[in-house]
Amino acid sequence: MKFGARNNIVATVKSVQRGDVMSLVKFEVKVPAGMASVVTTESLDDLKLEAGDTVHLVVKAIHVLPVKET
Repeated sequence: MKFGARNNIVATVKSVQRGDVMSLVKFEVKVPAGMASVVTTESLDDLKLEAGDTVHLVVKAIHVLPVKET
């Protein structure tokens, strides 16, 4: 998979809070830090993110984009 963002962080999904339109996904990263991403619920469903999944966090500007390899 190729993308233009240069920051690529491996993380584990810690929790998912579903909403009607937007959902909050919290991550644990390998260094002692945490990150979160607000995504559309449609994207959450497309990625099939669940607590415990390992994803790459692609950071571009102020956005954190979870990328799940399938």
